[in-house]
Amino acid sequence: MVDAVRAAVLLSGSGRTLENFLARMEAGELPLEIVAVVSSRSDVRGVDIARSADLPCGVFRRKDHPDTAAHNAALNAWLAPHRPELIVLAGYLCFYTPSEDFAGPVVNIHPALLPKYGGKGMYGHHVHEAVLAAGEKQSGCTVHLVNDRYDEGRILGQQKVPVLIGDQVDDLAARVFAAECELYPRVLARLAAELR
Repeated sequence: MVDAVRAAVLLSGSGRTLENFLARMEAGELPLEIVAVVSSRSDVRGVDIARSADLPCGVFRRKDHPDTAAHNAALNAWLAPHRPELIVLAGYLCFYTPSEDFAGPVVNIHPALLPKYGGKGMYGHHVHEAVLAAGEKQSGCTVHLVNDRYDEGRILGQQKVPVLIGDQVDDLAARVFAAECELYPRVLARLAAELR
């Protein structure tokens, strides 16, 4: 097992992905040490999960800052003392840019097979609605590096799931999230090994 990589997790909602990471770490399947959690909302379950796991948790709401740059600057200033080597977006709905002196990778997971169904405004149920409306036979999830454009960073891994006849948005969302729970830790474990 490689030495654990110091990771910060950014979230905006239920914290299901953070919960999955913690379970995988406990099982010895994910060589991360989560050193900080950031939420863009104060009243979400993800904050409760972080606090109950005794993880440092900072809340940075976009509306409390004049622009995206100021929002990211405040968040990054808070993160810096925690010295993350890896930043992991886990259902984080704000546009994130790391500080210039952060050298590690920033990764995200998207609930579709990029480059399809990505871009600004394409998140959560919006993605699944678009996939179903297009009559796709398969969907899935994509782990990718974050760059300065939504969902356009280098793809690190994908996992496909079938779109079944009669699927509603919630059906497809559940199937894709189950795939995310497998793919994201697998890709992060590989990344952690590379960083070591």
